[in-house]
Amino acid sequence: MKQKNVQKRKLRNESRNALLMSCGIRFFMAAALTGNQTLGGYAPFALGCVAASGPGLGSLAALCGAALGAFFLMDFADALPFAAVCTLILASSLAFRGNRVLTGPRAVSLISAGLFLSVGLIYVLDAANPEEAFAACVAAAGLTGASAWFFWPLLHPGEGRSPAEGIIFLTAALLLSTQRLNFGGISPGRILFCVLLACASFSHGAATGAAIGLGLGLTADLCAESGGCVLTAAFGFGSLLCGRYAAGQRWRGALCFLGGVCAVLFSAGDPLINPLLTECGSGMLLFLLLPEKLFRHRRALPKPIRQESAKKLKERLKLTAAALRDLYDNCALESVVTEENPAIVFDRAAERSCRNCERCNRCWQEEYAATFQALNDATPSLLDRGYAVPADFPQSFNERCIHLTEFLTAVNLELSAYRLRGQYRQQLEETRRAARRQYAQLSELLSATAATDAAPASGAPQPLCRFGTALRPKRGESVCGDTALSFRTENGLWCLLLADGMGSGEEAKEESSLTCRLLRQFLEAGIRPESALRTLNSAMALRGEVTGSFTTMDLCTFDAFSGDAAFYKYGAAPSYLKKGSVVRRITGISLPVGLRDGDTAPDVTHVRLSPGSFAVMISDGVADPAQDQWLQSLLAGWEDEEPQELAKAIMMESLRRQASRDDRGVQILYWPAEKSFSA
Repeated sequence: MKQKNVQKRKLRNESRNALLMSCGIRFFMAAALTGNQTLGGYAPFALGCVAASGPGLGSLAALCGAALGAFFLMDFADALPFAAVCTLILASSLAFRGNRVLTGPRAVSLISAGLFLSVGLIYVLDAANPEEAFAACVAAAGLTGASAWFFWPLLHPGEGRSPAEGIIFLTAALLLSTQRLNFGGISPGRILFCVLLACASFSHGAATGAAIGLGLGLTADLCAESGGCVLTAAFGFGSLLCGRYAAGQRWRGALCFLGGVCAVLFSAGDPLINPLLTECGSGMLLFLLLPEKLFRHRRALPKPIRQESAKKLKERLKLTAAALRDLYDNCALESVVTEENPAIVFDRAAERSCRNCERCNRCWQEEYAATFQALNDATPSLLDRGYAVPADFPQSFNERCIHLTEFLTAVNLELSAYRLRGQYRQQLEETRRAARRQYAQLSELLSATAATDAAPASGAPQPLCRFGTALRPKRGESVCGDTALSFRTENGLWCLLLADGMGSGEEAKEESSLTCRLLRQFLEAGIRPESALRTLNSAMALRGEVTGSFTTMDLCTFDAFSGDAAFYKYGAAPSYLKKGSVVRRITGISLPVGLRDGDTAPDVTHVRLSPGSFAVMISDGVADPAQDQWLQSLLAGWEDEEPQELAKAIMMESLRRQASRDDRGVQILYWPAEKSFSA
């Protein structure tokens, strides 16, 4: 007991120390960033630090640090709106605490920028030059949101984003706070700034280097007193050349960076030419003096490893392209857009205005031929014009109709609805065609990317499993509408598919086999099961709008190395796990494939199998989900280790208990207790 208390006390002390360290980092970080001010006296980097700190003591510590920095480093007139924005950001983080959406990095960035604008625009209206003040305010709001975004992975490690970009941004922000300090016109902060940009460009390439150079150069311009754009152009172009032409040699990268900066400065004729050239040259000398170990991550992988990775990537790209092309070919059924009969406009208008008229019987029964002819003659004119007028109808019709105004109003309302329905049908068909074209375009793109030869890869020995399958058509049918497949992917994942097409016979077999074949292609291409099922569901929904069909899908994936299994169900019957005499039932509630759009996820159940386990999948014709006790009893008492014999036994017992009112399918996986391996 005493030892447990000591351990608890130690854990509490460690937790308290970690909290104090976190608060201290936020405090000093916000205080230091307050000194980095843009045009207009704004301190967006400190505000971004407060926003990225999140709710709790960390945000309060950042607020205190920002307040301390504002007291020493800002004018009183600038500190007031700064304090107001800090308080609003802290209040919003506390108000939204517990909401994962509104406390995420994207939402925090947008909220902090919006709060900055809500306060800053009030002061802009009172400025002597509102246009310049507005531009400075909007720029500072953007920097506030960007700071919150880049500081987030630094203050919330382990949430999926790499802290590298945050480290670069924080370093640049701290260096910018010192650029106004100069000795003989030379700024040490800008010297170190050039070193940072050269390192980022040399390490991450031209595209990343140009993006970092432009972004940080723009930030430097906003923080400079001149307010020009020379630093944006110079640093962006220099970083681009450094990342593009360095070729792994630092001296070439330094010359390229210096040359890019010189080209911009001499063409712009900026007064900063002399100090910037001196600062850039000094920065490149420091860049060359950095130890080599800082850039070791640029070394390429050994050639055999690169070739092996490229070969596998090409094979997967080819399989994915073939799957998408097959999907397009089977979903590109041209649907016929049936135009609505314009006569429905007059039918519905008559329901509105003529039903209670005392001359209804005369117009629509006794003189129906004349009424029909009058409406038929008026149809072309009102369709071309888009609305009806009395002149569209014969004079005799106008004189006979005692509620002509009400009738024309009803006709115009129904005509508007008729035209809107036509536009909707046309837009829907265009959307279908666009979706079908996307599958073909993706297939062509992936085929072009993988259009090089690669040698086949050899895999390590993998554990084997045994399978059992039994299919039986509905009474009176020669073909079973259910389809069962079992296979192993390249990465060693065993997959069992069982699909039940709508109805029975050849049409049901065509739909279920198509669904299984497409899903198999996606899985063998290395696509994750849930993503493959979502894509397939979306595509089959397009096909179902033409054919009116749907398919239940039952997928079981099994990793024989770890024993992890997963069941994915779209409208499928229950599945069963058997280990010894213990039976577990797995169900789902999702609708079949093709009945809902692609955003609908399948039901997923993850389990851990042990050697000697059975995974049993059935279609709904085998057993009623509400009356499957006999099946669970059969599985609990089964002692044989042959999955094919178990599949036959389940099918025979199902036929004995109920008539063949539907197709029946059974698919079984057995993981032997004594593992065998394939080469």
